[in-house]
Amino acid sequence: MIAQPARSAQPAVLWSLLFGNFVIGTGVMAVPGTLNEISGNLSVSVATAGQLISAGAVLMCVGAPLCAAFVAGWDRRRLLALSMAWYALLHLACALAPHFAALLPLRVLALFAPAIFTPQAAACVGLLVPPEQRGKAITFIFLGWSVASVLGMPISAYVGGTLGWRSAFALVAVLSVVSAAWVWRAMPDGVKPPALSRAAWAETFHSRALMTCVLVTVCYAAGQFVLFSYMAPYFRQKLDLGPGQLSLYFMWFGAFGLLGNMLMARYIDRLGASRAVMIGILLMAASFLVFPLGVTPWLAAAVSVPWALGCFSSNSAQQARLVTIAPALAAASVALNSSAMYAGQAIGAASGGWLIARGGMDWLHWAGFAGLLAAIATSALATRFARQGA
Repeated sequence: MIAQPARSAQPAVLWSLLFGNFVIGTGVMAVPGTLNEISGNLSVSVATAGQLISAGAVLMCVGAPLCAAFVAGWDRRRLLALSMAWYALLHLACALAPHFAALLPLRVLALFAPAIFTPQAAACVGLLVPPEQRGKAITFIFLGWSVASVLGMPISAYVGGTLGWRSAFALVAVLSVVSAAWVWRAMPDGVKPPALSRAAWAETFHSRALMTCVLVTVCYAAGQFVLFSYMAPYFRQKLDLGPGQLSLYFMWFGAFGLLGNMLMARYIDRLGASRAVMIGILLMAASFLVFPLGVTPWLAAAVSVPWALGCFSSNSAQQARLVTIAPALAAASVALNSSAMYAGQAIGAASGGWLIARGGMDWLHWAGFAGLLAAIATSALATRFARQGA
């Protein structure tokens, strides 16, 4: 257990974790933002380049719960700082990869860091703030992903489009070094969430409420990433957007994603986590339903606003929802939820690549809409199970 840090140190800890999630999110989203450049520079098809997303997501899916079990007794200061150092080293190696066959395994190895950092940062927040502030603190550190979408992804897309995708990966490496140093400086020693026993893992897997919540994440992540993974080639084909315009679109999307997460952090305790998740998914589904109406850059930006508002805020609310249902099992459930997010990414990216390879670019948003409808139904079921359990 941790000796409680001084109250004055807590804001610094939370800000360092927020920045770490920003860097993690920027690195994860660097591939979708530079997919056109990777495809062209390495002479592979867009669908083949998309394997960087699906293969990496599979690693994060499997790695998150396995790493949670393996690192249970580690001091979180060392664990989180080392994971960001690993992220830096592997992104630098990716930037130097001579061909796609070398890039793919390096990219997969790099994504051990997200499998560790994001779920373990969320899981240890409960030891850094009072219980009544957990929901707000968890949504706060997940603002890092929203900031990555409003700044990190547009910048990496612009850098990749103008200086080459290798420069974008090198930028992520530099930011990762900064994050590792900040976490090391801000995080107190002795942050060691209690290791979960086999019985606790079994309890998590046997909880209908928790596992149905995790399935919600799989559904809405898969629905989004059918389209999100291929936004760059989609908009180049449909609207002929260049790197500058694409960066502006990602910045617009990210700005509303940040706004959605900020609103979620402010109102989640009033709404309740389950209702907040449902609102986020409904907003995303609304965008996918009208996505074909985005026939100009401005219209495309407009129809994406509900999606952006629900995109990151729904995942923040999901984390808080899991912690609320079973605080003692948070380390396991949050890791499984991260795993579910990455499983959804893998399913969505693979499905989108399959559709594109068969000339189905126009079907991406309909496939995504189907995934979001499944998430809505599953979320309602999870709420019912949570009430029965309570």
